Amino acid sequence: MEGNIFRTGVSYPWKKEHDTMKLTAYLFAAALALAVTAPAQENAPQPAAKPMSDKIEKTDAEWKQQLTPEQYHVLRQEGTERPFASELNKVHDHGIFKCAACDKELFSSDAKFDSGTGWPSFSQPISKDAVDTKVDKSFFSTRTEVRCERCGGHLGHVFDDGPKPTGLRYCMNGVAMKFEKQP
Repeated sequence: MEGNIFRTGVSYPWKKEHDTMKLTAYLFAAALALAVTAPAQENAPQPAAKPMSDKIEKTDAEWKQQLTPEQYHVLRQEGTERPFASELNKVHDHGIFKCAACDKELFSSDAKFDSGTGWPSFSQPISKDAVDTKVDKSFFSTRTEVRCERCGGHLGHVFDDGPKPTGLRYCMNGVAMKFEKQP
């Protein structure tokens, strides 16, 4: 039977001689429908533009030139300063703790507390987008590393043994930050 693909005795509505003509008509109708709706799509609301990223990327040589050797060791090589070595432990003034590499505001003095660990500690960052975290499996343990959201500099680690209401302790390397006093 001509036009029957499976040869079951059933005749299908399309036959070889009509296939090309029907396909052409279908394609023309589809193209016409798209052409008619295209102007409406131009006026359709567009998704909100994403804010421009303020990420900072520099070469290793540029970071070495900008940072002190201690800052470079902590911020770029994920080092740790000695406990009780930072002058920021003694800061009790009102102000903002910023990233030493890029000036991003990280923590408010309102969130600072004395954890007794020897490193400046905070109960929360100044905003949700101030820091990033990632799993750190170095030194035979699993911890949560804290990084500056803007430049990716290593700041320290966050633990779940902090004061209420957050229960978090952001244990930061003082050399990775600088303090800006505010009235």
